[in-house]
Amino acid sequence: MAKVAILGYGTVGSGVYDVLTKNSARVSTSAGEAIEIKYVLDLRDFPGQPVEKVLVHDYEKIVSDPEVSVVVEVMGGLKPSYDFVKRALEAGKSVCTSNKALVAEYGPELLKTAAEHNVLFLFEAAVGGGIPIIRPLRDCLSADRIDRIAGILNGTTNYILTRMEREGSTYGEMLKDAQSLGYAERDPSADVDGWDACRKIAILASIVTGKQVRYQDVPTEGIAQITREDMRYAAEWDMKIKLIAAADFADDGVSCHVAPTMLGRDSQLYYVDDVINGVHVHGDQVGNLLFTGAGAGKYPTASAVACDVVECVRSAGLPKRNLSFAGKAALVPEDETTTAAFIRLPEESLEEARKCLPVLKEIHGVKPGEAGIAVSAVKVGDLKAAAEKLKTVKVLRMA
Repeated sequence: MAKVAILGYGTVGSGVYDVLTKNSARVSTSAGEAIEIKYVLDLRDFPGQPVEKVLVHDYEKIVSDPEVSVVVEVMGGLKPSYDFVKRALEAGKSVCTSNKALVAEYGPELLKTAAEHNVLFLFEAAVGGGIPIIRPLRDCLSADRIDRIAGILNGTTNYILTRMEREGSTYGEMLKDAQSLGYAERDPSADVDGWDACRKIAILASIVTGKQVRYQDVPTEGIAQITREDMRYAAEWDMKIKLIAAADFADDGVSCHVAPTMLGRDSQLYYVDDVINGVHVHGDQVGNLLFTGAGAGKYPTASAVACDVVECVRSAGLPKRNLSFAGKAALVPEDETTTAAFIRLPEESLEEARKCLPVLKEIHGVKPGEAGIAVSAVKVGDLKAAAEKLKTVKVLRMA
């Protein structure tokens, strides 16, 4: 029987506890042996609840117990998560986590530590919640050259933008609505400023390249500046605005960004609405693939964590196969990358725009004294220079 410890009994931790206990027969069959939760670590007490029987407050009891072979870290944050995870790996225990901040910051080091001690460090739930994406990239698509990954990787921002589009509401109104429903935190900055999606695309890009893509180096823009007028322009062209995290892979390096983007119906991500996440992958052999589903939430995330636990138990006695982020990936400078774009600008700047940019189409009448133009792919550096010259109101990527 495999013994497991869960660090943290919050939303995800209690979900993992429920999945491993309520679905114990299914989980044990998949793992090849029974799985028992020996410990749950939390600072709080839960009198009268079943978890009370296995609750501990001291991590030393877990890390020093030779019976515990798998540790589940679902506390979040970097401290004390990093210390607990590293010590568990060094003690010969495999670790499963949903902690994207931990993976984005310390992934290379923790993967190296896991390999040195022949244990696993798995984090399927850290990207896309319940959506399987890391295993497909690692295993199912291992014969393909991945050219591009683009995704809606944050449910909070997708919900806000979807409601703005449907109802003509403001960003501020929909943020308050998302907070009232529990989709957005009291401090929503990690979501709405794009950093949650940024960490996730950095992790996915690192998996594809086998080298670390530092999230701090990914150009990142949030959604707070999106207005009702932007939504009206998009609707005129039968498009939607989504927060897209993208990575393109070429011989000269990786280009990554997170930014609000106008999408047409020819994009598979156009149809991913509300709190749902979607990840589009293009491989040179398989073509286009779309992974979509619940990108967060108690049980979707817990399901992905439990799947990692099963893999750890199933691999007992076997050589362990971890991902590796060896060295740092070469990132193409943002200004050297290309993008199509939507630009709002004063009517008086329109003639100059036609001269300096490859304008595809124009739209008038959405707002007095203003026009909107669609521009074919240009270098981002050139786009920035033109935008400043034309005194633009707004510049959005298009895909």
